[in-house]
Amino acid sequence: MSSVTRPRREADFARFPSSTPIVIDNGASTFRIGWAGEAEPRLSFRNVVQRPRHRSTGETVSIVGDTDPSLMKFFDCTRSAVRSPFDDDVVYQFEYMEYILDYGFDRLGANSEVGHPILMTECECNPSFSRVRMSELLFETYGVPSIAFGIDNAFSYKYNQKLGNCNEDGLAISCEHGTCHVVPFLKGQPVLGACCRTNVGGFHITDFLRQLLSLKYPYHMASITWDKAEELKKEHCYIGLDYMAELQIFKNNKEEADEKMRYWQLPWVPPPKDEPPSEEELARKAALKEKASQRLRDMAAAKRSQKIVELEKQLSYLEEVMEQLDEAEEQEATAILGRSGYLSQQEIKSAILKATQSLRKAKGESNGNDEKTDASAADKYPLVSVPDETLTPEQLKEKKKQILLKTTTEGKLRAKQKRAEEEALREKQEEKRRAENPELYLEELRSRYSELSEKFEQRKRHKVNGGQTNGNHSSSGGVGRGERLNAAQKERMRLLASAAFDRGKGEDTFGMRDEDWLVYNKMSKDNDDDSNDDDESELVRIASKLQEIDPTFVSKSEAVQLTPEPPKIRHSPQRITGLPLESSGSAALKSSSSQA
Repeated sequence: MSSVTRPRREADFARFPSSTPIVIDNGASTFRIGWAGEAEPRLSFRNVVQRPRHRSTGETVSIVGDTDPSLMKFFDCTRSAVRSPFDDDVVYQFEYMEYILDYGFDRLGANSEVGHPILMTECECNPSFSRVRMSELLFETYGVPSIAFGIDNAFSYKYNQKLGNCNEDGLAISCEHGTCHVVPFLKGQPVLGACCRTNVGGFHITDFLRQLLSLKYPYHMASITWDKAEELKKEHCYIGLDYMAELQIFKNNKEEADEKMRYWQLPWVPPPKDEPPSEEELARKAALKEKASQRLRDMAAAKRSQKIVELEKQLSYLEEVMEQLDEAEEQEATAILGRSGYLSQQEIKSAILKATQSLRKAKGESNGNDEKTDASAADKYPLVSVPDETLTPEQLKEKKKQILLKTTTEGKLRAKQKRAEEEALREKQEEKRRAENPELYLEELRSRYSELSEKFEQRKRHKVNGGQTNGNHSSSGGVGRGERLNAAQKERMRLLASAAFDRGKGEDTFGMRDEDWLVYNKMSKDNDDDSNDDDESELVRIASKLQEIDPTFVSKSEAVQLTPEPPKIRHSPQRITGLPLESSGSAALKSSSSQA
């Protein structure tokens, strides 16, 4: 709002007789009040109400009209909304209207009651309910003897008609705050049934000016408020009598346009100079930062300790439940599972394994080779930690390969660690079962050993037969394990070399064709011996367990080694030539020739 002083209270109210009317121009923008017969109104202020809070006590007060700069010391007027009793030039909020009338009559000098006739302006075709509420307010609250309502543009037309500025027939155009009205006059009388209204007024002009200034100067959008735009409009703008002629003046850049230009200087405050902080300030900030870091570390340590305690309690509870299940019968085991909230012993075992891993992770337990592994990984994959912006296209491709290899290696290490933990848990459970029932435990080991042995022999026979059908056989018709693996390794190396040779020629297009993916199938089929490692290690482990429990047990591999070879019969050439040419001799000849 514009910073103006608030009007003082008039002291000559008692000198006017009770028959002198009070004239009120109740405009949507400005409220004017004065005595009939005087050339100028006594008071003029904005027709708005504010309810700011006191800065110290927080009490709410009602302020009517413009904001007094002296009140800004005590009240926070910047956070209170400006309220108007009007809506499109029609009074709707009579609560705010009563505040405005109280202030106007008080500044005019009235005490408890007004006691004077009232002449008040209103808009054209004012709704009857608004006029009734206004009359009720003036009669009952202020005790006025009579009220007369009139249209301000009709009053203005009559006044100018007396001065000789207009004839009996004409148009009265009133540009108000929120609307514009046009009232025709015939023979000196207004024809209200033919009046027109447009919902464009001074408020919209001010808002349009504010938008134009904000678009032209976007960096000063916060400074160009609606009140500033209203102030600029009232101080520097004018009404062009010939709109097209005014446009031509500014279009042709005439000297007259320069005379009409106005320059508005916004208040400028120089930015503060940034001074480097002193050593004490730096030390103080470093101490605060260290204190905050220590507090975070303490919080993390407390949280970790609490988590370790909770995991230990959970692990002890699960182990206790497993012990109860091992000792209980079937019906009791079902009841124990129902109380624990788990569905089966396998689910409890999985929970124990997960809790064990979480506990070891929370305690920071790790293998002694972790640091060496990290160091070797950093040396083996040096491009993983390098930003992409500093690498060439070839180095980016190499970085993708290293990331893939590192991820695969880490996944294998995690899987190996998981298998080791599962193996430790299984060993613990097997020792417990062995102590409870040794005979049953020995029988289970023997059946498991027989099953794995048969499975391993079948897979071995299948591989040997597959080698014959694929043509990987020697001149004697038999295929050895070493020969078959060597052929697979040669094929795999050939595929890798060809793929690397193709990629080195130019752009990497491997994988765009369906034939490229057949390479992976060939590699996986030829390199399927890794899937047997688990079975072989399990077979060796069970054999060692059986030899530990039963000294008379002999594994199949040892039995094959202990079986003596049949003696080889070497035939001399003389003996072969001395035999008669029979079927048996021919067979011996073939055998001898094959051995030769």
